[in-house]
Amino acid sequence: MDLRRQGAALLAGGASVLAYAPFGLFPLVFVALGLLFWLLGPAARFADTTPRHKMGKGFAVGFAWGLGAMLGGVSWLYVALNRYGGLPMPLAALAVLLFCAVAALYAGFAGGLFSVLRRGRAGSDALLFAAIWLLFEWTRGWAFTGFPWLATGYSQSPPSPLAGFAPVFGVYGVGGLAALLSALAVGALQARNWRPAVLAALILGCGFGLRQIAWTAPVGDPIKVALIQTNIEQSLKWRPELLQKWLEHNLALVRDNPAQLVVLPETTIPLLVDYLPSGYLDAIGHLALRNGGDVIFGTFTRDADGHIFNAAISRGRSPAGHYAKQHLVPFGEYSPPLFHWFYDLVNIPMADQTRGAASQPPLALGSQKVAINICYEDVFGEELIRSLPEATLMLNLSNLAWYGDSFAQPQHLQIARLRALETGRPMLRSTNTGMTALVAPDGQVAAVLPPFEAGALHVEVRGYAGLTPYARWGNWPAVAAASLVLGLASVARRRRS
Repeated sequence: MDLRRQGAALLAGGASVLAYAPFGLFPLVFVALGLLFWLLGPAARFADTTPRHKMGKGFAVGFAWGLGAMLGGVSWLYVALNRYGGLPMPLAALAVLLFCAVAALYAGFAGGLFSVLRRGRAGSDALLFAAIWLLFEWTRGWAFTGFPWLATGYSQSPPSPLAGFAPVFGVYGVGGLAALLSALAVGALQARNWRPAVLAALILGCGFGLRQIAWTAPVGDPIKVALIQTNIEQSLKWRPELLQKWLEHNLALVRDNPAQLVVLPETTIPLLVDYLPSGYLDAIGHLALRNGGDVIFGTFTRDADGHIFNAAISRGRSPAGHYAKQHLVPFGEYSPPLFHWFYDLVNIPMADQTRGAASQPPLALGSQKVAINICYEDVFGEELIRSLPEATLMLNLSNLAWYGDSFAQPQHLQIARLRALETGRPMLRSTNTGMTALVAPDGQVAAVLPPFEAGALHVEVRGYAGLTPYARWGNWPAVAAASLVLGLASVARRRRS
């Protein structure tokens, strides 16, 4: 019976991936989480076991659900390790399996804790399930540098009514509400009591109402932006004999796409800026001045002590600007302690990088103040709001060519949609292979380029000012509310013991 329960949880977790981009079947996350709640609840029949056994059985079910979700949702990591990192197929598959298993531990601990604390009452159990789910997803987002990819709230980008809560409670709060709705629906079906369904309808109605609120307002004049998609194959990008070709390719794209702000993607210049040919930066600056604006591009920089940074720099009409990536990718951009041996197995260029400063001011470019984030950084919403309220535009430079033609590109665009909602700012995206896009402050994709095509997305965008509730307080209101529910449940259990 336990194996069948775990198998059902594994399938439910795997099916939850269909709620995210590129599929966008957001109601499926309610079904997947509802099944998890049911498997951990009355269907589990844990009442005759000790707390230790309840914890173990609940952990196994939650872990299976999390493993299914991670294997289904982030298996594109295999492409980076095998095709581009050179790791042999069995080792790459094993590495992805181990990574997904570690990420699934959080769902496992959530399942175990819920199994111990649940009381068998539909309403209180639903609230407890949502609180625990929120807290463990939030923990996954920062523990050991964090891996918030596939947090439940990302599946609820527009048109989901729950998207209205993103500017208030952030992605983890949205995920907690999704878990609450899922559990309430199961409780209503089991008890044949429709009062939980009424509460669920009220939550959805509130979300729809919140979608009508403009938390921020446009400021200044619109600017014309060209978001460049270079489409350089990852296996060719680092070949020394092709470097001159890529440098000329970048210049041509800037020259052929005049705008007040031209943006090239992450590491579009795949070497230290110190080693650029003489006059190259001047040529970029000259093109920007001819356009009457600025160019931002990704490259690598080095400080006086020899530390290397994944950076974005600007040239043109405004003073030269610089941003260094703060949140690096473990194993891809730096080696965690005791894991230096990993780089003996794979071939990842520029893998010994240094973090940029935690607080870097937005770049003043013309009439706008642009807060830059590079690739994976936009997964960390609470880090991005550090630039507010000063920043008027958010800009992401990415290179997802490492992951081939996979779910990574559309999933990353969906993450950007939640960041735009949380900050109340447009999110501009310039990527190597996709998805290059403009996301409006309401989370809608205003314009997007087809992936794996070289080109430029020409858009007109205005900066925005003001603060959403999430930009003011971050994750703490949602985390505090969930912690209070968990604390009360723990006190109630001690009183029952």
